[in-house]
Amino acid sequence: MPVLVASDLDRTLIYSAGALALTMPDALAPRLLCVEVHESRPLSFMTETAAALLTELAEAAVFVPTTTRTRAQYERISLPGPPARYAICANGGHLLVDGVTDEDWHASVLARLADECAPLAEITGHLRRTTDPAWLRKQRVAEDLFAYLVVERDRLPGDWVAELAGWAAERGWTVSLQGRKIYAVPRPLTKGAAVREVARRTGAELTLAAGDSHLDADLLLAAGRGWRPGHGELADSGWTAPAVSEVAERGVLAGERITREFLRAARGAVVPARLPA
Repeated sequence: MPVLVASDLDRTLIYSAGALALTMPDALAPRLLCVEVHESRPLSFMTETAAALLTELAEAAVFVPTTTRTRAQYERISLPGPPARYAICANGGHLLVDGVTDEDWHASVLARLADECAPLAEITGHLRRTTDPAWLRKQRVAEDLFAYLVVERDRLPGDWVAELAGWAAERGWTVSLQGRKIYAVPRPLTKGAAVREVARRTGAELTLAAGDSHLDADLLLAAGRGWRPGHGELADSGWTAPAVSEVAERGVLAGERITREFLRAARGAVVPARLPA
């Protein structure tokens, strides 16, 4: 029976230049591999060691990229190793099988959202009425499933996110602040539900997971073992769970450590501290 590895991507396995957290002297910084280009510019990175570990992981487990990104945003990423058979996008709204949306899964998600949550239009209308151009840079809708804002974090009123979260909770939605982005997501739209479906299809006997934000909490709870980096929304709030370990590293080195932990757990054997460059 296979081991399934479901991992969040941004700020868990891959990192933008601003999230790398390279605090060591320049001469000691790890070598980086670019894994995403957008508008002809390098956008996301992992260490070369993490890339080698991820390639090995694909041979030891069923690796499932699990992201809040839209399908188009996910398709910009070129991870090391063979293409993933399964991928989860839009926070569980789309289950990709060999790169193609599973329409039955998507329809089941839409039906549940219609039954349990306020409509997306009500949420986006509230966001338009309550945001301020002084700190709002963009307001977007992703895959007709959820909304997010790009904000100037240092100008954001201190109580605005908490007030939005309280208002949204009454309507079956949840709010997550990740860097400069604020997500408003229907509560039933979860990575964990989609991962459980992949586990059912593959017959996985063990699920491993990692993530850094509150939108990853249900993913971590759905796994037999999980890891979260030393940075991010979960770390900042002190979130814990019995089967979830926090790695001490922050930034891109946390991604390397998490990939190593995945491989160690999948193989049930010790992995070298660092692979040759």
